[in-house]
Formats: sequence, C-alpha cells, structure tokens
Amino acid sequence: MRIAQVANFYGPRSGGLRTALRALGRGYQDCGDTVLLIVPGDEDSDTLTAHGRVVTLHSPVLPGSGGYRVITRVGAVRDALTDFAPDVLEVSDRTTLARLGAWARGRGIVATFTAHERADGVLASALPRALSPLVAPLARAHTRGLSSRFDTLVATTSYAGEELRRAGATVETVPLGVDLDTFHPRHASALARRALAADRETLLVMASRLSPEKRPDLAVDAVRELTRRGRAVRLVVAGAGPLDRDLRRRARGLPVDFLGFVGDRRSFASLLATADVLLAPGPIETFGLAALEGLASGTPAVVNAASALPEVIAESGVAAAGTPVGFADAVETLLARDGRERRLAARARAECFPWETTVARMRAIHASALAGTR
Repeated sequence: MRIAQVANFYGPRSGGLRTALRALGRGYQDCGDTVLLIVPGDEDSDTLTAHGRVVTLHSPVLPGSGGYRVITRVGAVRDALTDFAPDVLEVSDRTTLARLGAWARGRGIVATFTAHERADGVLASALPRALSPLVAPLARAHTRGLSSRFDTLVATTSYAGEELRRAGATVETVPLGVDLDTFHPRHASALARRALAADRETLLVMASRLSPEKRPDLAVDAVRELTRRGRAVRLVVAGAGPLDRDLRRRARGLPVDFLGFVGDRRSFASLLATADVLLAPGPIETFGLAALEGLASGTPAVVNAASALPEVIAESGVAAAGTPVGFADAVETLLARDGRERRLAARARAECFPWETTVARMRAIHASALAGTR
C-alpha cells in the first residue's frame, strides 16, 4: 500500500502524536508499504527517514500554543499528495487538514481520520466557563462533519471514540503501542536516582507538556499535599510549554525540580525506569503514551480518572480523582503495594501494547476499506 499521513501540532518537542506517526511509519515500511508524512515546520523540506519520506511545509506558529505550528497552505498539501498518489490517506488533525478527507474520497483514495483528542475536551479547556453550554453542540457538529468526510474513523481508546459514537459514527478502536525495548526496567539507574532524589525520598515523575489541558498544576499541588502529610517525595517534571513560568512559581518552596523538555530518548527512558511513580494528571487524555512508556519501564502510574488512562493502565496503577487530595491519596495507595509486584504488574500491562499489533490492525482496516468490505 501507499500510505500518506498528514498532521498538525507536530514538531521537535511534540510528544505522543510524533511518536505514534513515526512508529506507524516504520511499521508500515517494514511490511513493504510506501509512506509519506506531511507536517508543519519552520521551513520547507523533503527528506527520507527510517519512517518514510517526510515533507515539511513552512507554517505559522499558533499563538498561545507554546510553539506548535499549523499548516495553512493546504493547496501545497494537496499537490504533494497528488504527486505521491496514495492508496490511503491518514489524517491526524481536526483543524486545517480535516477537509482533506472529502478531497481524497473524491479521488478514490481511502480516507481515514484518527482521533488523538476529543473535541469536547479541547473546547472545554479553551473556552471561557460562561460558554460551556456551547461545548456539547459544537463538538457534536464538528464530529458529524468528520463522519461525512472520511471512510473510517479511528480512536485510540473507547474514551476517545465516545463522542464520535454519540454523533452516530462507526468507530474502529486501535490502541497505540510502546517500544518495549527502548522503555524497559533495565534502564533504571542508581546513579541517576541519587542525582534526582535523596535516598529517603519517593521519586515522582511527570512527563507532560506544560499546558492548561494537561493540568500539571495538579501534580505540583499533590506534592504540596503529600509534603503536608509528612511524606518525603520529590517530583521531577520533564516537559515544557506555555505554563512553565507559572508552574515554577507555583512550585516555589516545594520539592519539585524542572528538567525542561528531555529530547534524548535514552535519558528519558532512564528517567522513567528510575522513578517510583509516574503522575499523569491530564483529565482529557485520549491515550497517554507517556504513561504507557512508564509502565513499560516498570514504573506504575497514578492517572486522572476522568481520562482514557484508566483503560490503558487497568489494574497496574491507580486512577485518581482530579484533585490534589485525590492524587495524593492515590500515590499513597500505590506505594502501599509491594514494590517488586507493582513494577512487574506495570511491565506486564505494557507488554499488551506492542507497536506491531497497532500496525497490523491499521493495515487490516486500510485493506478492508480498499477492498470495499467495510
């Protein structure tokens, strides 16, 4: 198959979406497919990579996004797609690129939309509270539009697909995967542990973009609550974003350290494997790849019960109420379990999500659509 992928909000510091598209591209190519990825960037470029040919289009930065770019030259995307002549188009964007679904279908190209977020969650986090009554109808209208443009709608979890189903769409659920070799308990480092926290401290890690919808403040405030209870904890924050300065101010006087964005995969894998607990406070996460990478590293997670993450972690971690007290309680619940058993349970859960399964499932969906058997 010739598979084209298009996405916005993709860049050197983007997280789960970038990881997913690269892993899928490598997997498709390993199966003999030809892959093209079109993404925004700071300049036009066309390169060959291990995950396929990557066309980058110079695109403006979205104000207030912390550096994310959005493709506005949709005509240039269509030109690149026409030149590539794909059998399948995968769209991972609800904004400027969503209109490509109808364009592709009009040319006999199978069009697939993958939901990496929920419209209602994004709208609720972006709109003022006074406009909250508009969230549901706006999300429903947007979802109906997507359903009319694409042959297939894919969600990474049942939570991610719920709003699509509510609008009457048929949804395929395809969980993301994790690199079980890169993220492994063997990458834990005693040297790194001593550098990050005192022996008596429980090492907590939050690997997240520091933006409002991720609610990183919950993790900081949970540390405040744990400290008040007399718990010796240390939170290490790996990530950057528009809330960086505010979060540092909020954490002043607390045992919280900020690493910024950790771009080196080995260092990041070592950090996850060395931690005692990973915190994932985001209430609208539709999958939570960093939490799964933590599980693969043998580190259990405390996650927001309102998100999709309880589906991902199952019994290997704890789902917490979205409050500082709720997260503090969940951390203490997790730490009360036997240390070896909780690490083995985390790794065992992650082994249910190899990328090979994700790739095989997506290829089967595309093949079925191409054969007209959906």
